[in-house]
Amino acid sequence: MVAILGYSKHQITSAVQDMYTRVAEMPHSSFHFPVGYQALRALDYPPQRISLLPTEIADSFAGVGYPFNGNAIRAGDTTLDLGAGAGTDSILALDLTGPDGHVLSLDLTSAMTRKLKQRADAQGACIDVIQATAERLPFTSNSIDSITSNGALNLVPDKRRAIAEMFRVLKPGGRVQLADVVISQPVTVDCDSDPRLWVECVVGATVEENLLAMLGDAGFESIRVIRHIDYFAHSPSIQTREVARSFGACSVEIAARRGDQAPGLLRQWLRRSDPRRWLSFIKQRGFLGVSALMLALLTCYGLLAATLLLALMGIQLTLDLQLWAGAIGTFTALTVFAVAAGKRRHHQSMPTVIAVAGACLVFFSLFISYWGVVELAGFMVLLWAVIRDLTLRRREEARHLGLIPTEDTDAAK
Repeated sequence: MVAILGYSKHQITSAVQDMYTRVAEMPHSSFHFPVGYQALRALDYPPQRISLLPTEIADSFAGVGYPFNGNAIRAGDTTLDLGAGAGTDSILALDLTGPDGHVLSLDLTSAMTRKLKQRADAQGACIDVIQATAERLPFTSNSIDSITSNGALNLVPDKRRAIAEMFRVLKPGGRVQLADVVISQPVTVDCDSDPRLWVECVVGATVEENLLAMLGDAGFESIRVIRHIDYFAHSPSIQTREVARSFGACSVEIAARRGDQAPGLLRQWLRRSDPRRWLSFIKQRGFLGVSALMLALLTCYGLLAATLLLALMGIQLTLDLQLWAGAIGTFTALTVFAVAAGKRRHHQSMPTVIAVAGACLVFFSLFISYWGVVELAGFMVLLWAVIRDLTLRRREEARHLGLIPTEDTDAAK
């Protein structure tokens, strides 16, 4: 899993197609994820459902959960199986829609769609097989009753657009059930464009709360998480299991309902501007230390500059020195705590030691004897600690992803 950076979206798509062509044509080969009957059993597909599947279709199953726990499909539905693969879930969906239903089976990989079409034609099954991308669904708006998806979104580069497309083609009140890979710790090193890492299913995955937020942003309602699955525990690859553990990767089953209309621009802006989402983003990316230090600097020097500027304009502003020093000290302490929290990621104590040293200089200047040079030196030392912490976090991620050898990481530390 050694990366070569700088790949385009087209190359990512090609890498995904190549991987799942192998799953379609050589399902008994070795893969970094569970495939076939092993995966069906590991993901708790009921035996009676598995018995409905033709062997050649079940052999190429590569899902990450059991989306039917979402109970989205009704008799008579026109159902879209998004990222259908060889069609395992399409066949099960057809059983649920009944003789009056209709299943649209869409996948990116021609080998998968060809395999399903051959089987559907042989059985005379009412399944329309389409090769297309989730980011541009070839269906009219408000034409589909329900959507099922299993392990597709984590392989899509533009997830927000794919979710918007799902909303567009569903009828108002239409239902979604999906299983997909999510992570608790985002990938922040420069490897998003590496196709070999995308097909590992972790780099392309979204933080769970962000995925749920994207569904809400698009206009979906009644969004609920049904089940979390330790999907990567079933991977035959030790390295894949290690990467998954590093980023808290698992699979999740989600159900949702389409709202009556897509939210307007103002509503979308208000949702995305929610301070809680920004705070979550800062925390996920490891920027709490940077943010706390910036607040300390703004409180210290920004407020001082504003006071001097107002004085030049003839406006007198009296500062409560104790309150001012207390605010600076609070943000300084938060910087130290944020840097110390990074030890859980990179297992190094040095950034914390540096941060404590810098904080001591700041506190000395604030509460014992004020020396401007000492205060500034303290902030510079804190900046060094914050940068060191971020550097070590990124190196640790790169090591887990195989972007740099382990010995290089250790030497850098």
